[in-house]
Parts: sequence; C-alpha cells; structure tokens
Amino acid sequence: MKDAITEAAARQIEVALVGAPNCGKTALFNALTGSSQRVGNFSGVTVERKAGIATTPEGRRMTVIDLPGTHSLRARSLDEEVTRDVVLGQRDGEARPDFLLVVADATNLRGALRLVTELKRAGLPLMLVLNMIDIARHRGIEIDEDAMAKALGVPVVSATAVRRAGMEALWARLDEILAAGVAAPGPMQWTPPTTGELRRALHAADDVIAQTVRLPELPHTFSTRVDRVLLNPVAGPIVLLMLLFAMFQAVFAGAAPAMDLISEGFGWLGAVFAAILPAGLIESFVVDGVIGGVGSVLVFLPQILILFTFILILEDLGYMARAAFLMDRLMGGAGLHGRAFIPLLSSFACAIPGIMATRVIDDRRDRLTTILVAPLMTCSARIPVYTLIIAAFVPKTTVLGGIGLQGLVMFGLYAAGITSALAVSAVTRLLFRRGELAAPLMMDLPDYKMPQARSILLGIWQRARMFLKRAGTTIFLAMVAIWLLATFPMPPDGATGPAIEYSFAARLGHLIEPLMAPVGFGWEICMALITGMAAREVAVAGLATVYAVGGTETTGHIASALSQQWSLATALAFLAWYVFAPQCISTLAVIRREAGGPRYMWIALGYMMALAWIAAFITYNVTAFLMGAG
Repeated sequence: MKDAITEAAARQIEVALVGAPNCGKTALFNALTGSSQRVGNFSGVTVERKAGIATTPEGRRMTVIDLPGTHSLRARSLDEEVTRDVVLGQRDGEARPDFLLVVADATNLRGALRLVTELKRAGLPLMLVLNMIDIARHRGIEIDEDAMAKALGVPVVSATAVRRAGMEALWARLDEILAAGVAAPGPMQWTPPTTGELRRALHAADDVIAQTVRLPELPHTFSTRVDRVLLNPVAGPIVLLMLLFAMFQAVFAGAAPAMDLISEGFGWLGAVFAAILPAGLIESFVVDGVIGGVGSVLVFLPQILILFTFILILEDLGYMARAAFLMDRLMGGAGLHGRAFIPLLSSFACAIPGIMATRVIDDRRDRLTTILVAPLMTCSARIPVYTLIIAAFVPKTTVLGGIGLQGLVMFGLYAAGITSALAVSAVTRLLFRRGELAAPLMMDLPDYKMPQARSILLGIWQRARMFLKRAGTTIFLAMVAIWLLATFPMPPDGATGPAIEYSFAARLGHLIEPLMAPVGFGWEICMALITGMAAREVAVAGLATVYAVGGTETTGHIASALSQQWSLATALAFLAWYVFAPQCISTLAVIRREAGGPRYMWIALGYMMALAWIAAFITYNVTAFLMGAG
C-alpha cells in the first residue's frame, strides 16, 4: 500500500469530477483549472471531454477531468455510460482516475449522498464537495461537515466555485491529500443497484441529512415565488416569448455599431491592399477573395455574440430548466421526448453539439427523431445569411409602436424553424409511432442565482474563439476555392461579357440553375448554395466574392448589390430555403456518427432538401403573384 501511495505522489495524479447535472460541477472545474483547459471527445464516442491542469496554492499539480453529469452508475444514457466506464475502468486504453471529487449542490443533498454510497463501492478514494455553500447558508441551512464525513466515511469540504474566497477550504484539503499521497484504489465491489437498493440508499441519505443538516424553520421562498409566475401555464409562455423576442431585437439593434465598425475596418484594409498591390490577379485574390470574403462573414460576429450572451445569462440564472418545463407539454404533443428540449436548445448555437446532446435521451427512436429535427433549429451560422437578406430587403423601421421590423422578421424566421421541427416530429410519430405517448420530462429545477460575470465572459470568449477559428480555417479555404472558381478560366480574347461569365463558377451554377429556376434562383445563388455546404455562412462570403469578382459591387456593399440584382420574391425564397436546407456537411457527418450509419444521414438530407425546395417554390411564386397583382 505504501509503495502505491508513493508512486501516485511522484506523478501528476488524475482527479475526476462526478456529480448530477446542475450541481455546479462545470463551475468548479473552471475554478480549479482556470484557463488551462482543453476540450475534446472521449475516444470512440462523441461525448465532450473537458480536461485541465489544476495547481494548488502550494504548487502541486493535478489533471482534472469533468465527467458528464450522472445520477447513478447504472447508466441510462450515453453520457452516463461514459462516466460509469471511466469510474469503473471499463474504457479500453484508459486508466481509472486516481481520485474522485463528488460535487453536490449544498441546497439539495439527497441525490448526491446516495451517489456517494454507490461510488464508494467502486473502490476509488473520493471526497464530497458541498458546492454552492454560500446559497445554502444564505437560506439558513446549516451543515455539520465533520458529522457528515463520519456518517459517510469520506472527507467532506464546502466550496463556492464562483468565488475565489469560496475555494480556500477545498484547495487546503487538496494540498493535504496530495502531500500525504492519494491512497490506492480499494476492491471493486460495485454491481448495478436494484430498485430496492436504490430505495434503501435514499432512505440512508435521508438519515444522514437528518443527523447532519439543520434546515431553517421558514424555507427560502424566493425561487418559489418567482416560479409561480414563470411556470404559470399562461404567464410562463408569455414571459418566454417576450425574452426570445427581446433577444432577437437586441441582435439587430445592439450589434449595429460594432458591425459598422468591423465593416469599415475590412473596407479600409481592402483599400490599403488595393493601393499597394498592382492591379490583376493578386490584387483580386487578396482584396476580393480573402479580405472581402472573410470580412463578409466576420462582420456578423457581434450579432452571434449577443445571441450567445443572452443564452449564457439565462443558463447561469437557472431559467433554461424552466424553459424546458414550459416547452415539455408542447413538445410532447408533437411527439418529442421531454429531454429533447436541451438538444434542440443547443442547436440554436450549432446543430452539431445539439445532435450530440441527444445522447441524454434513453429511447433510440426518440433520440433518432430528435437528431433528424435538430438541424431545423436556427443555428448561429444562419445569422449571417438572415441578416444579409433582411438588411437588403427589409426597411430599417419600426412597427406596432416601436418594435424593430428587422428584428421582428428575424424572430419570425426562428419561429419558423421551431415550428417546422415540431411539425416534422409530429408527422414522424403519426406515421411510425401512432398511439404511443411521449415520455415525460424528469429533471431538477435549480434555484435561481445571480449570473457570474467571469463564467459569462469565459463562455463568450470560447464561442468567439471558435467562430474566429472557423473563419481562419474552413471559411478561408472556402474563400480561396470560390475565388479560384470565380476567376478561372480567364475570358477568351475578344470576350465582351463580364469575366466571371466564363468561369468555372458560372458553369457550375448554370449546371444546376434549371433545377432552381422555379424557385427564382439564378446561377450566382446556385453557386453560393454549393459552396455553402462547407458551412452555412460561407454562402454569404460566396455571394460577396462572386459579385466582387464580377465587378457588380464591392463586398462591403453586398447588401446593396443584392437589393439591385434580386427581386423581393427571390430574397424571400432564399430565406425560406435556408429555414429548411441542410447547408452543412459537418452536420450531416455528425448525424451519420450519432445515428450509427449513413441511412439517417441520407434521410435528413433528402427530406430537408425537399422541404427547402417546396418552401422556396411556394414563397417565390406567391410573392411574385402578389407583387404582380399589386
């Protein structure tokens, strides 16, 4: 035993964070590791793996892994299976962690104490961390840590992960453990608990709470009072709708100054290089292809960050779980599992993590249904497309007493995505699972707490970095390809038409134009749709490059170029196309992985393309008829 302890102390030990969802585990991980984090996937599965290096006040280092949230090692989802396999050492090529930090919400201890008794049977040394202890104390909850440690047979320490001062006791205890050396694992005694064993474990947890926790005579009622309004079947949906509406208004109103600044910056940069470089191919490549193409996408970064800021604040506040509760009945009526709300909500940022988040759904058919409809949710990559068309064709005016018309249209596009996802799910259940009832949503509602600025800023920075990385890799490479297609081959001697008419881009666009002509799309749009398969926002850069190379407009005025080149019917048809079309190869690849084969990837591609064409066809022809009638 002594040799094992010495060996563990000599190397950098691995500490795994285990706990239920909404217990503050991720906040604790951020507090321990700071900026020294890396995010990837566990080998063999698309389950997010967060790891980082923590350095104690006395300079001792350890690797910290944030395991997916779980209520038990019985594992009822892919997330929980990963946590189980890591704790039990059942993952090929991966050693078990040296130590477990079991994270508990200090205001809601019952489930965490039961989990501790189960984890003890896994044989790994562990410590219980009573997180959010400041909230518990504010409510008058008193916890005897020494008595709880004696009752459980494991160390117990309090912490407040969102405050530096709230981490002092945990850091001190970690230094003590690391200095003494982490004990070697004990015998593995874990077996899947039966229902009776789980029930007895919960009774045992109640006994520990009765012995070690003193609850206030008058319970804290702030969350209860607020929930009487926010969870009301009438007032709750109205508040949710108002929050979403305010978010989309802010996307346009709040981002305009920053967008103008970025646009002017890229315009200035393009003018500088245009003055330095000799006229010709090199100038066109740098100014039109690189600066104009990438800049036409980066200009939308402020809007994307505003959208994420709203989402992060609502998550940190504790409102997102309430939104899931409010949406459960509506989603159940459409045939979606109650847990589908979280994947669909994640899809507002990007369909890829949304599809990956479907692993929390136990039933395979429910999970596949959610995978198929998740891409219909309006992801952030659609924002550049929507914003460009709205700016070009929707007046910057107010209606209904001060409501911005552009923001109202954006809200309508998001609502169209949500409605279409629910409609497709309802049709799927009607065709294949008629008569079955959707599983109810079972989840804890966390108490409200003030959002932490550090957590919000860290989340915004991570998303901004991801967007900038995408702009510097996928979008940049796509711009190079688009410029080459739009520039070569050069027009023959004596050609009188625009040079771009002789390019590969024009030939490719003209090839599929007959299929898209009924929906009002010319070859330029067809070309943008093809290149946009790399990423949805690339279509904007593709249009900017094509029109710039063609000499129609500079990419800084792409909206002006579109307003002159397109009819209103074409513009609205383009928006309708993007509500449905699967313009992202990466999303299709993730569907293939998560669904376990190519079948559902082709189903998603087929039905979404069909819906996109039908919606664009109806929109174009109805709009053209009404304009002609007018």
